[in-house]
Amino acid sequence: HTDEALRNELEKHLAGLHRQNYITTWHDRRIGAGEELHGQISDHLDSADIILLLVSSDFLSSDYCYDIEMKRAMERHERSDAHVIPVILRPCDWKFAPFGKLMAVPQDGKPVVKFTMLDDGFVEVVQVVRQVVESQGSLQPRVATTLEKSITVSPDQRAPRSSNLRIKKEFTDRERHRFLTET
Repeated sequence: HTDEALRNELEKHLAGLHRQNYITTWHDRRIGAGEELHGQISDHLDSADIILLLVSSDFLSSDYCYDIEMKRAMERHERSDAHVIPVILRPCDWKFAPFGKLMAVPQDGKPVVKFTMLDDGFVEVVQVVRQVVESQGSLQPRVATTLEKSITVSPDQRAPRSSNLRIKKEFTDRERHRFLTET
């Protein structure tokens, strides 16, 4: 829960996929009073198609996240029952972990908080989630989880794409640095 603010920002960025009926979101703060915490999280992990691991030092130090949730996610990934995507939120030594063999996002495992604007990091994450959802287009709607949130894939309800799309200019770190120096 230390990374709750970052999780909330990611959820905002996932809203576009939600509005297009690609996904729905869920997180453990929606568990009601009197409901079993472990049971709800387990149910969502067991029914997920996509599992986003929100990686930080707090994630790695949490016995519950690391020893229970992450291990179950990796077991499902190895059986090809779910697609696990490590999302590196903050700098930490994550490459030794069982999910260290997986391609992490943002690109090259750069932590989201290291981007000049957090939005740039979260956009990379959303683009990868969109690619995975689209690659699973033949699947029936299911839930995909982030250990605190779940995503229901509904490929048959996708909105048509706009015909007035622009190509976004991507700036290199060198260009960003030069701009900051000049201004």
